[in-house]
Amino acid sequence: MTHTHRWGTLHGVETAGFLPVQSEVAVLEAIPSGLVTIIAFLVMLGLLVLVHELGHFWTAIWLGIKVEEFGIGFPPRAATLFERNGVKYTLNWLPIGGFVRFGGEGETVYGVGSLAAAAPWRKILVLLAGPLMNLLLAILIFAGIFLAQGVPTLSDGVRIGTIFPDTPAAAAGFQGGDLLLTLDGRMIGTDLNIVREIARNRIGQPVDAVVERAGERLNLTVVPGPWEHEGRGSQAGFGFNYSPNVTNVQNGPLAALAAGVTHTFDVLGRFIDGLGQLLRGVLGLDPMPQGGVAGVVGIARGTGEIIERDGLLGFLQWTALISLNLFLVNLLPIPALDGSHIMFSLIEVARRGKKLPPEREAMVHAVGFMMLMGLMVIITVSDVAHWIRGGSVLGG
Repeated sequence: MTHTHRWGTLHGVETAGFLPVQSEVAVLEAIPSGLVTIIAFLVMLGLLVLVHELGHFWTAIWLGIKVEEFGIGFPPRAATLFERNGVKYTLNWLPIGGFVRFGGEGETVYGVGSLAAAAPWRKILVLLAGPLMNLLLAILIFAGIFLAQGVPTLSDGVRIGTIFPDTPAAAAGFQGGDLLLTLDGRMIGTDLNIVREIARNRIGQPVDAVVERAGERLNLTVVPGPWEHEGRGSQAGFGFNYSPNVTNVQNGPLAALAAGVTHTFDVLGRFIDGLGQLLRGVLGLDPMPQGGVAGVVGIARGTGEIIERDGLLGFLQWTALISLNLFLVNLLPIPALDGSHIMFSLIEVARRGKKLPPEREAMVHAVGFMMLMGLMVIITVSDVAHWIRGGSVLGG
């Protein structure tokens, strides 16, 4: 078979791994935003699919599995760049990634050719290599960002965000951006639960606070109590939102790489949780999570929104997150994806090398592919409808 790639992403969880960045939109303002979105999306799509296919290609060559063609872009073919060791390296007209054509794939039935004829463990390694390259790419992008920006590190205190009007916090003189260091005589440290605990237990009682603002420390007194805000209903407490105090600490390449690995698997864990919520929602066990799934149109729109909001670094983070999505989704046992081919190889192992009839496996993949394409059509229609309604992909 010619190995191709399917596109889709979990939506509603894909921004979970975004790091604090400074906007670089001004660099791109001279180019029309629609053109920026199209170019950036094609660059991202091409990179992610090319990296994925390189994983399959390099592993197949390493294991001695015959490869007839490695294509840059998708057919129709524009030119054959060169031929080496029996492999044609071609340039194709559609600049959106690449593909691998294994030897002996002139047959119309899937399950024949050099990859299918290989030992199951070899097939599994080749099939795993593509998604693992997407995982590696995400790690390297995050590590590069950490090397350039510094590694985000929790520091003492909590950062005050929005101060809601007509609330105890507003009356006490808190301002957005304040760093809250102590509350009711207690050092905040990195434990955000302290703020919530004091807000709940000291209703109607004066609470002393120390904040840092523009390099100076200020003493404030706030009386937590009831307040209301449109869209949030009745509340009781201070009347501000807050987040961990994260500072970027410059480190060397090894520390940046370690942070990249840690951050990647942290985000991946949240993706898996989001996928579990989605599956439970589909089965009716839990409410459906917000967002759902985005297709090509949604990803393209999200790319434009990210660039407009966060500039180049935001785009790089978005690319890493989509790469992680592709790693996870491609390992699912969905017919026509890598995970399904791996599953059939594992079945072959369990049957002690006895293969399933190629026609039967081909039917499973063909039916699965048609179902997958039908789902992508539905998702695309949903993406376009969301676009027409003016909704934001990022939910902001």
